[in-house]
Amino acid sequence: MSRPERQHPRYAHEAAITFHTLDRAIAGRSRNVSRGGLCADLAEEIRAGTSIEIDLQLVFAEDQHSEPLRLPARIAWCTAIDDHYQVGVQFLAMHDETAADLMMFLRYLDGRGALQAETPEASPAASPGSSIDERFG
Repeated sequence: MSRPERQHPRYAHEAAITFHTLDRAIAGRSRNVSRGGLCADLAEEIRAGTSIEIDLQLVFAEDQHSEPLRLPARIAWCTAIDDHYQVGVQFLAMHDETAADLMMFLRYLDGRGALQAETPEASPAASPGSSIDERFG
């Protein structure tokens, strides 16, 4: 049976993230990121259906991060794995400026850089930042 196509390509990237709920902030790391959401590892459980805001930061070196990008989101699923939790996050509707910032973030992961225009010649499959879906089908 063939797997359904994803709406947005995923990029394997360990970004620094902070989940903001009504009563706490939980730090973690992403496993992959797409326009539609992300998968992350956290030390604490967050119940599916919880509305949150996420601060997403590129990690350049151990002590160097990009400015945080604050995104509205909802926990789609949360699964206990050994001594941590893996969560699936769906991004919610966002302002045009925030959506543009997220696309710039993803273009950086795709290897096309923040300022490079999207062109048909810029093949994600050929870049080291190609999507998980393209690399592992």
